[in-house]
Amino acid sequence: MAPRTLEPIPIPQLTLWGLRGLTAIDPQLVPEMRGGGVILLRGDRPVANAAAPPAEDAQAWGAAAAALAAAAWDGSGPVQRAGTHGVVRSFFDELFNHLDPYSRYEPPEDAAADHDRRSGEGGIGISLATRGPAILVQSVIAEGPAASAGIRPGERLLAINGRPVPGRDSANAAALLAGPEETPVTITLRSRDGRVRRIEMRRALVPPETVFAEHDADMLVLRITGFSRSTDRRVAHELTEAVAGPQHPRGIVFDLRANRGGLLRQAVAVTGTVLGTGPVATTAGRDPEADHAWEANGTDFSGGLPVVVLVDGRSASAAEIVAAALSDNGRAVVVGSTTLGKGLVQTIAPLPDGGELFVTWSRVLAPLGWPIQGLGVLPQVCTSLGQDALARQLASLEQGRQPMQRALALHAAARAPMPVAQMLDLRNACPAAVGSDRDLQAAHVLIDAPASYATALAPPPPLRRSAGRE
Repeated sequence: MAPRTLEPIPIPQLTLWGLRGLTAIDPQLVPEMRGGGVILLRGDRPVANAAAPPAEDAQAWGAAAAALAAAAWDGSGPVQRAGTHGVVRSFFDELFNHLDPYSRYEPPEDAAADHDRRSGEGGIGISLATRGPAILVQSVIAEGPAASAGIRPGERLLAINGRPVPGRDSANAAALLAGPEETPVTITLRSRDGRVRRIEMRRALVPPETVFAEHDADMLVLRITGFSRSTDRRVAHELTEAVAGPQHPRGIVFDLRANRGGLLRQAVAVTGTVLGTGPVATTAGRDPEADHAWEANGTDFSGGLPVVVLVDGRSASAAEIVAAALSDNGRAVVVGSTTLGKGLVQTIAPLPDGGELFVTWSRVLAPLGWPIQGLGVLPQVCTSLGQDALARQLASLEQGRQPMQRALALHAAARAPMPVAQMLDLRNACPAAVGSDRDLQAAHVLIDAPASYATALAPPPPLRRSAGRE
């Protein structure tokens, strides 16, 4: 951990923080650095002590911590009742309490569950809904086995593997459809015209549907709820269909409100669907392996149409990366409120007991160099200050003036690390809020008024530094 943490923390300090996990289990136990070593006290009485190893010897410090924990076990009922896993968990929980909000320890059972969630369970790519006494196919995921078999929403599910499915129990039916990847499943359906058919498929790992398209007047609105392994393909498909179709839109809206993120590589790929090529983000940490420059290297499927990105206080992580990249590259106007500000990357270290350590080792920086963590994305058009403030801002943009200009310039000039007070002051220019109808209203105005869009899109001039007195 020591060489990978975002900020340099001495190994002895990490060890002492972890040993204070014993105090959380048994308040009578108190570890201290004393006289060139580590001592474990019960009240005022020493229980055990260890000579301090060299400050950079992580293995020796780990051995010293284990020896003190073993001594605590011998003399403490609460420690024994906590068990080995409880002691390990308390050690890391207390240590990570002193680091960032996202570094953490996952015990073996939680780590195994996470692995299952990340790898996913096989299915056929449909969602079910109960309608009266029937179970109907509610939606079909485009890249799943059901879509390939021609299953359509509205068909009634009659049987799974030859066994009739009881009505009003769509959850049980969904559980029967799930199973290991590549295993066969046979379903019986009645289509809307009354035709009954029996279809055999093989289960597959089906990524969740994350892209939902609709036409809103002259805009194509793509609501992106997360970034899974197929999000970029779905976005590219919808853009291609819209640009080539009869309802050719005048502009494109990426709705990233309440999008909590997902796969970083997908954020890069989705950015490329309207940017083509260009910088997306960099990650920077103390460990050289944490440093990486992420570049879009895709195809612009947007036909050069204007792009608006909607964000709110719940937009996080990969969603913030997309919004920041498109804004910094001058490819989209961001509308809404300041985003959550989650811009840290974790590395995962497996432990011998099956647990895992998630250690934050790098910051995500936008193309112009400002940190996403804590700061968040500042919109060029702010909707969280109320309808009247938004109306004044849109009127100013129509006249060729950007009211957010100074706030945007200060935000772009921010560099990590930065004082919390300064960060909060920058965020207050457009306070984080839950998205509202004003966001889409503002998008309509911008796309319908190219001059206003251009004014909002233009980067703010660099800050002028005042000369000091000599």
